[in-house]
Amino acid sequence: MLVAGVQFDLAWEDPAESFRRAAPLLERAAGAGAQLVALPEMFATGFSMDAAAVARHAGATKAWLAEQAQRLRLHVIGGYAEPAEPRPRNALSLFAPDGRELLHYQKIHPFALAGEDRHFSGGAAVATATVEGVRVTPVICYDLRFPELFRAAVDATDLFVVIANWPEKRRHAWSTLLAARAIESQCFVLGVNRVGAASGEPHCGDSALLDPFGFARASASGEAAVVVGSVDANEVAQVRARFPFLADRKTSIGRAP
Repeated sequence: MLVAGVQFDLAWEDPAESFRRAAPLLERAAGAGAQLVALPEMFATGFSMDAAAVARHAGATKAWLAEQAQRLRLHVIGGYAEPAEPRPRNALSLFAPDGRELLHYQKIHPFALAGEDRHFSGGAAVATATVEGVRVTPVICYDLRFPELFRAAVDATDLFVVIANWPEKRRHAWSTLLAARAIESQCFVLGVNRVGAASGEPHCGDSALLDPFGFARASASGEAAVVVGSVDANEVAQVRARFPFLADRKTSIGRAP
């Protein structure tokens, strides 16, 4: 299956403009033959902490994603803020080419360093959907720093998709952690990040598709781009069979006094 990550400069709290910027990149991905395309975290509004205000755009954002999936005959992943109790949630959806929502996920780890935990509540469970024979588990940005989340889903996953607003000053961590999650999970990882500045903070993208050994099959940095590469569930199965590291996991580890 061909997959694509769309990195672009998000329009701050302006969904209509973000949709306008994203649409031609989605078309480019479809033209390249991609069957699954992912957009960044909160792609319609940017990573705004005005949670109630940006959550009001959830319905319009989901409708636009479903429309693009139908128009381009693609599976589309996109992130957005949505209303919830006690606080809004940072979420994503995966839409099928017929416009159906196949998967809904809420970010489990709000980014406390930026105060996200004061404005958004965290989710509670990972979610996986099968797309063209590939088992896909999407997560959001700060989730990348928590390998136990990936361990919870790894046995049912061929491709992790990480959508993000990850700043340039921590780009080394972004690239290193994407590779680490691919290597330890022995599967593909697609990282999709934004470019441009938000509140004076630059973002350089560094979107990439990594293989089960952690090597980049495709990548882009610095400007709006579409990262396209092939993902094969059989390759994941073969790597795990040849190097059965996951079978050696210890799921219950004590601590010496």
